Amino acid sequence: MLQNIIVFILLCTTAVVTIMLKKLDTKAAVAAVVIGFAVWLGEGYTGIILLATFFVTGTLATSWKMHTKQQGGLAEQHRVQRTATQVIANGGVAAILSFVSFLSVRQQPLLLMVASSLSSATADTLSSELGNVYGKKFYNIMNFKKDVRGLNGVISFEGTIIGIAGSSLIALIYSAQAGFTIQFLWIVIAGTIGNLTDSVLGATLERKNILSNDVVNFLNTLTGAVISLLLYYF
Repeated sequence: MLQNIIVFILLCTTAVVTIMLKKLDTKAAVAAVVIGFAVWLGEGYTGIILLATFFVTGTLATSWKMHTKQQGGLAEQHRVQRTATQVIANGGVAAILSFVSFLSVRQQPLLLMVASSLSSATADTLSSELGNVYGKKFYNIMNFKKDVRGLNGVISFEGTIIGIAGSSLIALIYSAQAGFTIQFLWIVIAGTIGNLTDSVLGATLERKNILSNDVVNFLNTLTGAVISLLLYYF
């Protein structure tokens, strides 16, 4: 009980700091506290570290070379200070799975799925934010024809590799707790497939305004979790 209170206070303190630093708006900070506490209840320290890793790397990647992104028209103002829907889109699946884990007697493979959902979110954020900075050639994922940097569904080799590196970081943290097994590779695969799914949805349904970016991001993390579940059982 005392640990829960301490973690809740730390989450609230962190949320206040993110508001002061203008990384999250007030509603987003509240959503982050709820998601963080749900992850803590279900997955403990490992879950919190995984979530924090996504948030820190994503925030740094978004802020990296911001002036360059703004000059290229690649940095929308609302992405600097994240909203509640953006927070839920990236962390909602992890929170739901963690809460199920909290209520469940048999928790495996829920932690694996949480890690894979955050692997997908990390890969997507890093490949997009840093790929737009360091990418050399950009292609539409549907036909691999050259396309405009920054458009939905446009990828680069450099961005894809950076995304895989992000997934590998999440897999490394998970494996440090669960042990270095084939699940390390599963998390990287799940994150990469989730990231590519995000690009496919972006090139198709998002470009046609059928899905919003937040829905696409949620489906990205859900895809990562489902892929890891399939790998676990099959």
